[in-house]
Amino acid sequence: MKNLEDSLSKIVSNFLENHYELLIDNFEFQLTKKNFEGDLTLVLFPIIKRIKINPQEFANKLGSYIIDINQNIKKFNVVGGFLNLVINDSFYVEFIEKIDKNIEYGHKEPSSASPTIMIEYSSPNTNKPLHLGHIRNNLLGFSISRILKATGNNIIKTQIINDRGIHICKSMVAWYNFGNNETPESSGLKGDQLVGKYYVIFEKKFNEEIKSLQKDGYDKENAIKNAPIMIQAREMLKKWESNDSKIRSLWKKMNGWVYDGFAITYNDLGVDFDSYYYESETYLLGKKIIDQGLNKEIFYSKPDGSVWVDLRNEGLDEKILLRSDGTAVYMTQDLGTVIKRFEDFPQIDSLIYTVGNEQDYHFKVLFAILKKLGYSWADNLYHLSYGMVDLPDGKMKSREGKVVDADNLIIEMRKTAKKISEKQGKINDLDNKQKENLHNVIGLGALKYFILKVDHRKRILFNPEESVDFEGNTGPFIQYAYARIKSLLSKVSDNDFLKKHNVSLDIKEKEIIKQIMTYPDVLNSSAKNYSPAILANYLYELVRLYNSFYQNINILNEPNKEAKSIRLSISRSVSRNIFSASSLLGIDLPEKM
Repeated sequence: MKNLEDSLSKIVSNFLENHYELLIDNFEFQLTKKNFEGDLTLVLFPIIKRIKINPQEFANKLGSYIIDINQNIKKFNVVGGFLNLVINDSFYVEFIEKIDKNIEYGHKEPSSASPTIMIEYSSPNTNKPLHLGHIRNNLLGFSISRILKATGNNIIKTQIINDRGIHICKSMVAWYNFGNNETPESSGLKGDQLVGKYYVIFEKKFNEEIKSLQKDGYDKENAIKNAPIMIQAREMLKKWESNDSKIRSLWKKMNGWVYDGFAITYNDLGVDFDSYYYESETYLLGKKIIDQGLNKEIFYSKPDGSVWVDLRNEGLDEKILLRSDGTAVYMTQDLGTVIKRFEDFPQIDSLIYTVGNEQDYHFKVLFAILKKLGYSWADNLYHLSYGMVDLPDGKMKSREGKVVDADNLIIEMRKTAKKISEKQGKINDLDNKQKENLHNVIGLGALKYFILKVDHRKRILFNPEESVDFEGNTGPFIQYAYARIKSLLSKVSDNDFLKKHNVSLDIKEKEIIKQIMTYPDVLNSSAKNYSPAILANYLYELVRLYNSFYQNINILNEPNKEAKSIRLSISRSVSRNIFSASSLLGIDLPEKM
C-alpha cells in the first residue's frame, strides 16, 4: 500500500503545482473508514486551507485527475474534507501474486552496514530460580531482538548474570551450614531450584535470629545488623572479594548448579543469547571507573570512605557508588559492565536494557553518570521498562509464597493446555506423543501470546486458563487458525494455484489483503516502539478476518477455477504471515491441531 501512497502523493503534488502553483509533497493517507465506500482516504483539510475554492469542487477535480493518471484507482467519493479512493481489484490481486513468492515478505535483511543493537534481557541472580517476572523479561527481550532483526538491524543478545554479592553469599552460607553436601543429583532438584531452597532457608534463619535478638533488647535495625547468619554472609562476601580459595570454590560449584538449571528453563522458553557477562568479572572494572571519577573530581568521598556522585543538577539525587568497606554496589557493577560491552563490541550503535519498571530511577542515574564521565555513546542507551505480572490470588504460589516459579508455571501451562484441549476435543485424533508435544506448544504459545499482547508498560494479570482459550485474543486461537489453513492447503496441489488471476474480489478477501499489506508498517512500528504488543494485536486481527472469510466464503468447493485459486493464494499468504509474525513473538505453530 505504501508504494501506491507514494505514487498518489506525486500525482497530487503535480496537480497542485500545475493547477494552483502550490508546492506540497507531504500528504496524509488513511485507510477508509468501514462505513464509507473506498479503500484509501486522502485528508484534504491541510490543502483546502491554502486554496480559495469550494472544497467539494476542488475534491472532485482532484479525484478525476487521479483516476486519469493512476489506473489502480477506479472511482472516488467526497465526504467533507476527505477524498475516498476506491482501488481496483487488480491491484490487490497483483499484490497477492507478488508476495505469494516471497516467504520473507515484510522483512528487511540486515547487512554489514546496518546498525548494530545490543539488547540485554533475563539478567537473573544466581541465588534462586527464574520467576514469572523473568518470564515476561525474557519473552519481551527475545521478541524485540527478533523484531529489530526483521527490520534490518544486526542484533547481539546478551545478559548480565548477577553471580556475586550478598544475595549469593546468603545461599552459600545456608548450604555451608545446613546443606550436608546436598547436590542436584542427590536431591533430584534442578540446580537453580536447589540453590533457591537454601536462599529460603537463610531468610527463615535470619528472621528467627532477628526476633531472638529483639527479645534480648535489640531494636530492629541493630538486630538486623547483628544477626549471626547475616554477619557470616557479610564476612563471606569480603572473603570472596579478597579471592579466598575455599569461598571461591564453593561459589563456583553452586553457581555451576544454577547455570545448568537456568539452561533448562531457557530451553523450555525457547530463548537464547549471543554473549554473557558476569558481575564477578565486571565489578572490578567498575571500581576502576570509580577511581577515575574520583581523580577527575566527578565523584567524591565521604568521611567514612564511601564514594558518591552528585546528580542534583541533573534533576536526580546523590548516589552511592562504593560502600565504606570498599565493596561494590549494583551501580558500580553496571558501570563496569556497560563499558566492557562497548570495548568488546565497538560496532554497537545502541544498547537496550530490558528491566522492570522498579528500576526506572536506577537507569536514569546510570545514564547520567556515564554522560558525566564523557562517554559519547551514553545518549544511545535505552531502558525498555515493563510492568509487573500478577496472578489471581491463591494460584501457583512458589515455595516462598511471594513469587511464581518459572518452571512451575511452564508445567502448569502444559497441564492447562492438556485439560482444555481434551475438554474441547480439539486433538482427539492424535497419538499420545503427538498430544504431549502439542500440549507443550499450546501451553507455551498461550503463555507467550498472553504476555506479549499487552503493552510492555502495563501491569499484567495473568490467568492461565483464560490464556489457553481457543476463542478470542489468545495464542491457541491463532495456532488453531494456522493449523486449519495448513489442513486446507494439504488438500490441494500446485496445479490449483494459478500464476495470473482475472477475478473480482469479495469484500472479505480485500479486508484480508489490506491487513497483509500493512505488515511491513506494523513491523516498523513494533521496532520503533519496542513493542511486540503491536505485532501481536495485528496478528489477532489478521486471524479474525481470515476466520470470517473461511466461514463465509467457499474455497475448496468453489467451481470457478480462478476464484478458487486466488482464495487459496490468500490462504497461503495468510499462513505465511501468521508464521512470520508468530516466529517474531517466539511462538511455535502446530501443523495439526
